[in-house]
Amino acid sequence: MSDTAQSTGHHALQIALSGRELLDCPVLNKGNAFDERERDLFGLHGLLPARVATLADQVDLARARLAALPDDFARHIALREIQDRNETLFYAIIDQALEAWLPIIYTPAIGRACREFSHIWTRPRGLFLSYEDRGRIAEILSHPQWDAVRVIVASDGGSILGIGDQGANGMGIPIGKLSLYTACGGLDPARALPILLDMGTDNTALLEDPEYIGWRHRRVRGAQYDAFIAEFVAAVAARWPNIALHWEDLSGTDALRILGRYRTRMCTYNDDIQGTAAVTAGALLAAIRAGAAPLATQRIVIFGAGGAGCGIADLLARMMVAEGMTAMEARSRFFMVDIDGLVRTGMDGVTEGQRPFAQPADVASGWTVRDPAHITLAEVMENVSPTMLIGTSGQGGAFTRDIVAPMAARSARPVIFALSNPTANIEAMPQDLLEWTHGRALIGTGGPFAPVSYAGSSRPVDQINNSYVFPGVGLAVVAGGITRMTDGMFLAAAHALAGLSPAAAHDDGKPLPLLPPVSDLRTVAMAVARAVITQGQAEGVAPQATPEAMEAALKDAVWTARYRRYEKAAACPGS
Repeated sequence: MSDTAQSTGHHALQIALSGRELLDCPVLNKGNAFDERERDLFGLHGLLPARVATLADQVDLARARLAALPDDFARHIALREIQDRNETLFYAIIDQALEAWLPIIYTPAIGRACREFSHIWTRPRGLFLSYEDRGRIAEILSHPQWDAVRVIVASDGGSILGIGDQGANGMGIPIGKLSLYTACGGLDPARALPILLDMGTDNTALLEDPEYIGWRHRRVRGAQYDAFIAEFVAAVAARWPNIALHWEDLSGTDALRILGRYRTRMCTYNDDIQGTAAVTAGALLAAIRAGAAPLATQRIVIFGAGGAGCGIADLLARMMVAEGMTAMEARSRFFMVDIDGLVRTGMDGVTEGQRPFAQPADVASGWTVRDPAHITLAEVMENVSPTMLIGTSGQGGAFTRDIVAPMAARSARPVIFALSNPTANIEAMPQDLLEWTHGRALIGTGGPFAPVSYAGSSRPVDQINNSYVFPGVGLAVVAGGITRMTDGMFLAAAHALAGLSPAAAHDDGKPLPLLPPVSDLRTVAMAVARAVITQGQAEGVAPQATPEAMEAALKDAVWTARYRRYEKAAACPGS
């Protein structure tokens, strides 16, 4: 809870605010659902109309108004306005139809929301920490309003989805991610804090936009960037020793460097790197159960060798090692293709994340290639005969029929995950992939797609989305007392996710999805949280607890969208 309320289990909340201040607090506001007793206690008479509504009444009215809007972007804006007024109502709406609302509050609508954030922003939410705030970050974070925070999502707006540098407009991502923590994992909204680290932008259109809300300056880089991040991390760690610091949409080189620097010092993780890896690993394990090549024989091409691609390769290689391979053998199964072609040792610009997976310099000595200095994705596909193709490139349409054809010809059940977002950036459309592989491919995408038809049957399209993992990770941190996030914990999350796969049921050959339906994300989050806590206990980064105590802690940590009973606090806590 915030400094304005004290929770006493399932009893009433003790509230110190009153009048307009209470109505202006979104985590406590009930709108016209404050009953007569509460209107008396908190001085709300005259500020609200006479009718006392229920939460169900408010949800019905809001849904009717949302349905009347012209498109999903308008609904996105309207939902964010509801969230800024009344968090409980916002999540009650989402809970009614989770699968329908997620594409509107996050991917794909969030891409446009970030592009236009300065034009649709109306009310402060979270914190904007500008480069000009250096030297006083700890002071800004010290406000009692943030005492109850347990999960922070922080971004510098440098690499938003597939649309690049959005500067301060990138705040839409931390806000959206934390909405999913609550909608999918039950995180109490009062425990969530979105933060935008505004270190300028190199997006000329934003710098020239008179309505741009951010620091109007070219992006700070190098030592100055690292010093600002260091001040921020130190302030966070001092303010909240038990925080979960989730990094989001930093550029690839910054993301890998920052994760490597701080992951052993505090409970921090990068969802683009580790969350994407965990859900991809879980989906691959499910695909193997559905008939894909065994892990020991997988040959994997990753198109897009940034933070997400490197994170996926690293976790999948660890999964192979756990099943008996040597680290060298596991890494040799990966072929990473970036802007400069196949990543090989000795090439200029190979990053720390790419280096373990760089193929030998002479790997293509027996191949027929046009330019030995730049081996293309098509040439890799022709010569490697991969069993799995993963796209994290942000290059829409990069997976063509010719690219996929060698894989379709040589693999009985090829696995193709086109993970780039938003939809315009996806490497290939699911319908095309199914047709090009004669219906044999096991397909996943980063965003939502309706089922596609092939040979008279409807085929589900799995959404290989991080929302299958990070809400459970946050729940595990809050309920399990986790102090560090390890690779083993993300691998445990992947196995937990695969264990829920409908494809494992093998329903008489009927195509079944690899992952549970989005409507089951609350169940998925609980399973992931159990696995992460258990692994954390095994690795000594979470306190030991009996299974019964862990279940009780998880149950207690889950917040639900309902109105609590309020009582008047004698004084503001902490005053």
